[in-house]
Amino acid sequence: MTGRRRIRSTFLPQHHRPVRAPVLAAGALVACASLVTGCGVVPGTTGGSGDDPIKVMTWAPSDTEATNKPGMPAFAQAYARWINSKGGINGRKLTVLTCNEHNDAVSAAQCARRAVKENVVAVVGSYSQYGDSFFPPLEGAGIPYIGGYGVTNDEFTSPLSYPVNGGQPTLLAGLGKELAGDCGNVSLVRPDTIAGDELPVLLDSGLTTGGHRAANDVRAADDASEYSAQSTKALAGSTSGAPAAGAKKGCVVPALGDRTSTFMDSFRRDREDYPAVRTAMAMGSVDQTVIDASGGASGPYEGSYITGWYPVESDARWASMKKVINAEAFGDNRIDSADAGVQTTWIAYTVFKKVVESLGSGEVSADSVRGALNDGLKIPTGGLTPALRWTTRDTWSSADDLASVGFPRMVNAHVTFQVVRQGQLVAARKGFTDVTRTLQNADVN
Repeated sequence: MTGRRRIRSTFLPQHHRPVRAPVLAAGALVACASLVTGCGVVPGTTGGSGDDPIKVMTWAPSDTEATNKPGMPAFAQAYARWINSKGGINGRKLTVLTCNEHNDAVSAAQCARRAVKENVVAVVGSYSQYGDSFFPPLEGAGIPYIGGYGVTNDEFTSPLSYPVNGGQPTLLAGLGKELAGDCGNVSLVRPDTIAGDELPVLLDSGLTTGGHRAANDVRAADDASEYSAQSTKALAGSTSGAPAAGAKKGCVVPALGDRTSTFMDSFRRDREDYPAVRTAMAMGSVDQTVIDASGGASGPYEGSYITGWYPVESDARWASMKKVINAEAFGDNRIDSADAGVQTTWIAYTVFKKVVESLGSGEVSADSVRGALNDGLKIPTGGLTPALRWTTRDTWSSADDLASVGFPRMVNAHVTFQVVRQGQLVAARKGFTDVTRTLQNADVN
């Protein structure tokens, strides 16, 4: 993986476009429902009607000084080559347009406007921190956003969004729940930003659900070149109190996104002066590439707990994705099967393929794709997630349980628990853990 998610991204319900955007989006949905040709792709255009190719877009930042996810659009193009070699979807070729989002609000909006201009039927498997910039153009045109990375709050609130994972909220809530039974004192090191202010709330929701006291809150600049002061404060907080026989080790949880590696450099030096502690973090702050680069089994991540959205990369359920990579992108070093971005893109295209197949010989447009999703189509992902299902009907869905905490579009609040053993990320527990109830205990409103 070549880039990692910046934790400064906003997941806070109160920072979402207040009322205007959801109202406009709802209006767009009503308009599309009553005038099918008014949104998305009209019959006869190149979006996917008749025998025309089905056109979608995947975007992500590349060649920036911050977070980079070049593997996502690269894999999307490899997927298109693979599916077209099999005859396409329902006999229709798949055309994937890509856009470099540049990790910039202006570029994100430009990618979205290009998607509208090109009459794509969906944006699939993409990454952007700038939901406020790219959702308005998509909402105005009725274009669904399927399988974003889960990096913004907008992805869990926009009626045009169909997320396949639970983003940062589920990872931190799940991590807290896991650490509650295994750790003594817990110290959280997080950005001293508005978005960072919500991270203790999410972690503590898991800790308190497990009967544990809240974590020590250690604030840090999200662009520092070293973190010795924060490292020593976290170590002191997690090892405070007189040691007792059989006492649980303290735990340090760095949640600094792409600065986590910088923190761990300081932590490696400072921890020698303190009793032994364990480290834990959410996927996006660390991956197998980072573990390898830091020394593998002899590095600072050995023994760390990790929460993720999906099974570990060595799990047999990724075999189909790996076949696509081997067949169409062998040697492309942008694409890493262990990259959560690549994995999310695979799942997003799995969802899209199932939607198109459900339409049979009917029109494939932004409106019909969105309609199939909103009608409650249940989509299996080969065990990589629970079956996914969105709906706008008056029937219960898992999103109903999460709407009260500001995540009405979240339908997958499941996480996996992993641990670094002998330098490799391996499953710490079989199966998924649902953190819906834990999130409901989080005071994020």
